[in-house]
Amino acid sequence: MTLVLSASSLEGDKIKNSAGDDLGKLEDLMLDTRSGRIAYGVVSFGGFLGIGDKLFAVPWSAFQVDTSEECLRLEIDKDRLEQAEGFDKDNWPDFANQAWGTKIHDFYNQPVYWT
Repeated sequence: MTLVLSASSLEGDKIKNSAGDDLGKLEDLMLDTRSGRIAYGVVSFGGFLGIGDKLFAVPWSAFQVDTSEECLRLEIDKDRLEQAEGFDKDNWPDFANQAWGTKIHDFYNQPVYWT
């Protein structure tokens, strides 16, 4: 079954793994304007009440939409996510940098989307 959803319906959704761990929430979607594909989901994790949250770029292919739980699934251990390369809200990475993107895709064990 193919789902077509608005970006705004996904933003703010909780992200969980299969163990039921809360891994944060979806803050934003990064679009590759050349291909028209969603390249990354930006996940906020950590902090308290939104203060001190660390942001993570996660390849979109790593997510599964769970319509029954109204969340996104990301199969990663919470401890492993804490080890991911993150960034803060005032210092975003260059999402078009393929060397950086390859490193992020490798961390999440996902093929790069641009090949």
